[in-house]
Amino acid sequence: MAEERQRGAGRGIDAVGRAVFGSPDDTVTPGSQGSRRFVRMLPALLIVGGLLFDSLAPPNFTAVPLFVAAPLIAAPFFSLSRTVRTGIASVLSVIAMRLSDGTSTQVVPVIEMLTVLTTAVLAVVINGVVRRGNEQLASARVIAETAMRAVLPTPAERIGGLQVAARYEAAQADEFVGGDLYAVADTPYGVRVVVGDVRGKGLGAVEAVAVIIGSFREAAEQERSLEGVAQRLERALAREGTRRYGLDAMEGFITAVLAEIPPGATSLRVVNRGHPEPILLHADGALEVLAPSIPALPLGMDLGTWPDRADVWEMPPGATLLAFTDGLSEARDANGVFYDPAARLRGRIFPGPEELLSALTDDVRLHTGGRATDDMALLAVGRPAEGQPVRRTTVPIVGRGDGQGEG
Repeated sequence: MAEERQRGAGRGIDAVGRAVFGSPDDTVTPGSQGSRRFVRMLPALLIVGGLLFDSLAPPNFTAVPLFVAAPLIAAPFFSLSRTVRTGIASVLSVIAMRLSDGTSTQVVPVIEMLTVLTTAVLAVVINGVVRRGNEQLASARVIAETAMRAVLPTPAERIGGLQVAARYEAAQADEFVGGDLYAVADTPYGVRVVVGDVRGKGLGAVEAVAVIIGSFREAAEQERSLEGVAQRLERALAREGTRRYGLDAMEGFITAVLAEIPPGATSLRVVNRGHPEPILLHADGALEVLAPSIPALPLGMDLGTWPDRADVWEMPPGATLLAFTDGLSEARDANGVFYDPAARLRGRIFPGPEELLSALTDDVRLHTGGRATDDMALLAVGRPAEGQPVRRTTVPIVGRGDGQGEG
């Protein structure tokens, strides 16, 4: 009898291998490659383990719980066809075991077979529910991303004779709705930019971003001074806060930095409202951290009214202005050390703003080990130098083995 059970188990193992082990592309599991491989193999391992257990254990012991677990584990992670194959493999395995030991007509084995069959059907139902939920979630993500792209469009590569690049890096791969913002406007007073960070996430943060960007685009065209633009943003937040019965409905406050690059001049004007200090990178690799002469509160604090004051800096040809949110400056490595963009960028030379942002995002990703906890918005505006070639040799920002390579 034991030999027959072992032969039946061997045949069952072969059947399981053909029925359950499918193409790796048939899985729908997230995570690392190792985790995906383990989850892909787990139902088959349970069935094979059940067959081995039943062939080696005394007759009074049963491996039915393993056959019940296999389709239930497959249901939320696998496709419908793979879930069905797993359920069929479980049912056939139990039938094969009971046929091999001659107990298929007894009451307990029949109940075991019916239990596994019921579980397999239930797994198919669960798989359908999970798939519909995933489809709804994917649709919601597409809608959220579309809304975010509408509120936060990618600026043109050249605006007002300047080179422009922008990035929005979400902390989570599937997350597109956040409170970081940027905008660039070509106005009669020069190219004006804003980079900001709304406290909070979700739809409330997106609404606040929409208010700031809409007000900035209007004020940038109408206000003669950068300080006037900042005050218009403050008033827009106050109006929206009143309409929503308090600023808490508008996510509380917004840190922001505004900059203005007048046409036909080498000056740069900056108003900083409690935001991380932008960086001015020069053509020779030198850089300046544009710290405000007088610190100011973020927008929307509603703690009093103070006049804004713009600081003036020199932005010669070949220089690039880099503004960012605290998702960059507060990114931490495994030891809790903050990322220092000024230290990482000092002495580096980039062909243009786009290459600068690409190197920067790669570098901060290595610094955090891919464990970013906050979104980050990056905006780089470069003033081309006369006769400057399209591309220049780039000093690497991230070492590759021996420390050499493209940045």
